[in-house]
Amino acid sequence: MRVGLGYALFTFFLSIPHISLMGEDVKNRLSARFSSKITEPVDLNYYLYFPDNYEYSHLEFPLVLFLHGAGERGSELDSVQKHGIPKMINEGQEFPFITLAPQCPDSNWWSEPIYVETLILLVEETIETYRVDDNHVYATGLSMGGYGTLSVAIKRPDLFSAIAPICGGTDAKDIKRLKNVPIWLFHGELDKAVSVENSLLVYEILKPINPNVKITVYENVGHNSWDVTYNNKELYEWMLKH
Repeated sequence: MRVGLGYALFTFFLSIPHISLMGEDVKNRLSARFSSKITEPVDLNYYLYFPDNYEYSHLEFPLVLFLHGAGERGSELDSVQKHGIPKMINEGQEFPFITLAPQCPDSNWWSEPIYVETLILLVEETIETYRVDDNHVYATGLSMGGYGTLSVAIKRPDLFSAIAPICGGTDAKDIKRLKNVPIWLFHGELDKAVSVENSLLVYEILKPINPNVKITVYENVGHNSWDVTYNNKELYEWMLKH
């Protein structure tokens, strides 16, 4: 599943913080900047979070790409830790996978083609640079990140072992490219920001052709369907079995 970088030019800079306690400065966290030039230059700051046993083993680890929502865009990288997996790691939760959490710049969207391409290059570079099991690469995200999760998987369905978009959506015309990707969709029934119909559409199109697609719609839940989802250990068990 490893793919060359092709026509894209990129530079890669690392800044490794000191190791300290969870909740102060996160243990086993690396901050970095990824630059690509596809149709125009794109810079993405991001965090990488490593399992506690990464440093002391020679094992390869699963990789999870986490995409934040629109409210966490900008240049303050700590904003990506406001919700979801990065927040849980920051609060002391341990996961058996590497988490890649980039930050989208202001006024841009994960689902824009240039960011889709850049995210894919970043995932590929992470696979090549660290001890990643490239048969266990996953993507998940909330709201804008749910859109981004579907977009990167549609662009490169061969790259991801499973995806979990939360309160997202996508253009219907290319959804069938996901026919072989295990997908678990999540959405709040009362979501006013991103209608639940977005996830239901994805599910209805894929259900006849993808035996590994399922959906959870939370009754009496609005836009924030991510807290309950990311706190559900069954999500991670489901992802990692693919």
